[in-house]
Amino acid sequence: MTDMRMERVEETLERIRREAAQTPDGVLAFDGDGTLWSGDVGDDLFLALLEHGGVRAEAREALEGLGARHGVASHPDAVTLARALFAAFEAGRLPEKDTYEMMAWVFAGWHVEEVRGFAEDVVKRRGVAGRIHPEARRVVDWARSQGVDCYVVSASPRAVVEAAVREVGLTSEFVLACTPREENGRLRTSVFEPVPYGPGKVNCLRQRTDRPLYAAFGDNVFDLDLLAAARVPVAIRPKARLRDRAAELPALVQLQPEDA
Repeated sequence: MTDMRMERVEETLERIRREAAQTPDGVLAFDGDGTLWSGDVGDDLFLALLEHGGVRAEAREALEGLGARHGVASHPDAVTLARALFAAFEAGRLPEKDTYEMMAWVFAGWHVEEVRGFAEDVVKRRGVAGRIHPEARRVVDWARSQGVDCYVVSASPRAVVEAAVREVGLTSEFVLACTPREENGRLRTSVFEPVPYGPGKVNCLRQRTDRPLYAAFGDNVFDLDLLAAARVPVAIRPKARLRDRAAELPALVQLQPEDA
C-alpha cells in the first residue's frame, strides 16, 4: 500500500488555477460514489427497488441469464433472484461491471419518468445531501464560481446520479453514468456502451468533450484511468484498492478531508 502525499484544498485549487492559466477552457471530472459523497447511490437505488418489490417481468429473463453465466441459481421470484445476484457481487462472484449494468437495466419495463421520480425519492430518503464530502464541495463550488465545467463520471445508474449531483449544485447536462436503453419511453435490459467503469470512464468523457482535463477526482481503483488522464490527479478518501496501486500514478495526491 502506497502512502499518497496529503494536499489541502487550497493547494489543489492553486495547481488547477495554474493549469487554467496555461490552457483555457478546460474541465474537471469527478467520480460520484465515495468521491463526491459517501456511500453508493447505485446500491441505494437498487436496494430500494428490491424493498419496493419493483422488479418487473421485463427484467426477469436478463436476470436469469446473468445468473446462469455466473453460477447463481434461478428463482421464480424476480426480486429474490436479484437479491441473490447482489449477494454474489458482494461475495466477489459477480463482476463489478456486470453488476453496475444490472443495476441500471433492472428497471426494465419502468417508464423513464417513473425511474427518475423513484431515484429522486431515494436520494432524499437516503440523505445524500448530508453525505457530501466538504472538501469535494469546496472544489465544485470554486469551479462553478470560475465557470469551469464539472463532469461527473459514474458507473451508477444515470437517474440516481442525476438526482444526487443536484445536491452539490451540478446539473444532469454534465452527468456521464450507466444509461439503460429505452423503447417508447420504457427501459430495456441493455445499456449504452461504453459503460463509465475503469477505462470506460475516459472513453465516455472523451466522447462528450475533448477539452483539456485540468483535474480528476476519484476514490477507487476503477477511477485510476480517469485520474491518469488528468493533469492534476486527486484521490478523495481513497479506498485500499486505489492505495494499493497508487505507485502506478506518482502524481496522485490525496485531498485532505475537511471533517476529520
